[in-house]
Amino acid sequence: MRRLPTLLISATALCAQTAAPGLHFDVASVRQNKRGDCRGRWDFRHSHGAVTAENAPLRRIISRAFNLTDDRVSGPGWLDSTCYDIQAKAPGAAPDPDVMQMLQSLLTERFHMVAHRDSAERPVLALTIDKGGSKLRPYGDGVPVPSITDGRVLFMARHMPDLCERIGKVMGRPVIDKTGLTGDYAIVLAYFPFGAPDAETDILIALRDQLGLKVEPQRAPVEILKIEAIGRVPTAND
Repeated sequence: MRRLPTLLISATALCAQTAAPGLHFDVASVRQNKRGDCRGRWDFRHSHGAVTAENAPLRRIISRAFNLTDDRVSGPGWLDSTCYDIQAKAPGAAPDPDVMQMLQSLLTERFHMVAHRDSAERPVLALTIDKGGSKLRPYGDGVPVPSITDGRVLFMARHMPDLCERIGKVMGRPVIDKTGLTGDYAIVLAYFPFGAPDAETDILIALRDQLGLKVEPQRAPVEILKIEAIGRVPTAND
């Protein structure tokens, strides 16, 4: 197993780029949620420089901050059984990569989290071109946007790494791009959200029929985040 260099609170997903370091929220509130069942309903969302988490397990917050799936965050078991509420606002409408860097800084400051990148062999999915050939069209080529009325999610992107990330979140595995496609594309994908009946089957069919792509299960070294130290009780809000 190849070991990656030790690095405090810094990790990148297979299909994402690292944001600039040293970014911080303008204001942030972090509290342990003791009102309900941590295994019950949770919420995490970010938009226009703001992050909101409600009753969210800490492992889930960490995985979102580093753009990883939950199984790629290695740490104490209580990360799944202790939940938190977070309200944080960036100084201005920061782009999403910067907001996630701010969330990483927040984990360092409020939970005293220390972690490093490592590598472990895991089940992955390889994204390849289907036997019928790619159906992707160049960005700006006027690809029609379908009308969604049956509960499916509409996903649009320009680059293959974005598509890898989306598939990985739905399938629950890291996705490695082996298509060889490196340009800008008008990627439009409509699929049933995770948790819906036959969600995985639907996205496989959607990839083939809509994009001319497919995924194949493999085992490969993937990057993981190993937590060396982290506090269960966050530093008090100012």
